[in-house]
Amino acid sequence: MTAFEIADPDYQKRITASFDHQEMMKTMGVSLVDVAPGRVEFSMEFGQHLTQQNGFLHAGALSTALDSACGFSSYTLMPKHASILTIENKVNLLRPARAGPFRIVGEVVKPGRTVIVSEGHAWDGEGKLVATMTATNMTIVDRPDVEIKHET
Repeated sequence: MTAFEIADPDYQKRITASFDHQEMMKTMGVSLVDVAPGRVEFSMEFGQHLTQQNGFLHAGALSTALDSACGFSSYTLMPKHASILTIENKVNLLRPARAGPFRIVGEVVKPGRTVIVSEGHAWDGEGKLVATMTATNMTIVDRPDVEIKHET
């Protein structure tokens, strides 16, 4: 893994607090497993309430978890009083997501002061790669219209 410059020495605490504010992750059964500079790992349980018509995990649920993983990996490198927004993402659904728990990892590819590019990967309970994502995120600083909810 590439060594990244850390803007906030308490980034792990900030990431955990921000993750805890994400009600969507709770609804989807996603938990935060690991946080490192430029990297996060989630675990996601398979739930019938998250399936599509054929009984597979819905692409929207998987894309949402990947988006958060990519975002939080980027967020680890941001300053203490920053917030984050996704600018763009692209998902590749590689095979039906049939069984969990799913392992979802987001990793920074290209850090930047304002724009950060990351990649996400999702594996099913059998260790098969089911989806990938490339995401672009934006650092938000000093924006009165964006409330930062991670402060403890």
